[in-house]
Amino acid sequence: MIRVLLVDDQPLIRSGFRALLDIEDDIEVVAEAANGGEGVELARRHLPDIALIDIQMPLVDGIEATRRIAADPALAEVHVVILTNYGLDEYVFNALRAGAAGFLVKDIEPEDFLHAVRVAARGDALLAPSITRKLIDRYVTQPLDTGPHPGLTDLTNRESEAVTLVARGLSNDEIADRMVISPLTAKTHVNRAMVKLHARDRAQLVVFAYESGLVVPHGS
Repeated sequence: MIRVLLVDDQPLIRSGFRALLDIEDDIEVVAEAANGGEGVELARRHLPDIALIDIQMPLVDGIEATRRIAADPALAEVHVVILTNYGLDEYVFNALRAGAAGFLVKDIEPEDFLHAVRVAARGDALLAPSITRKLIDRYVTQPLDTGPHPGLTDLTNRESEAVTLVARGLSNDEIADRMVISPLTAKTHVNRAMVKLHARDRAQLVVFAYESGLVVPHGS
């Protein structure tokens, strides 16, 4: 059973998502919250698999709620998925940097929404290659320079290569083709890099790769 926490300040939005989720045999909504602070407390109480969190809320917004969940070791298995009306805007980018596993636009089709919840529950990053490339474009236009991430020195050459390809927007299958390995081995390299870099998901690998200089915007 996939356990879901809904966090949105609009009751109608919460009701709509809950109605979709409640009819599924493998999904259970365990709690609802109207702001990020309450959402974090309910996450600690219920330990959901997925926290669907609206990005703009009063008191504690989605970015701060994501940051608090990502920073709490007891919530390491809680996958935050950001809900937004606007697509990949600055708020969403900051939420991904704070530790979100991905994001959904609120006008998503119901079947795509349910699929996304199941994908996130498996621990897979909810970022299609096209979205990853939008993140890359954000770095190309405004690269950030925060210095090397200490975990990069722990990566093997193959793991570094896999992270570089993730940061360029390639899927695991594309990484496997580029590295001439099986998709399972590609996924293993990516997962090991995530552990060493303490990255919660694929999105954070992209952030780490660009912020550390492992990948340079406009580089080949």
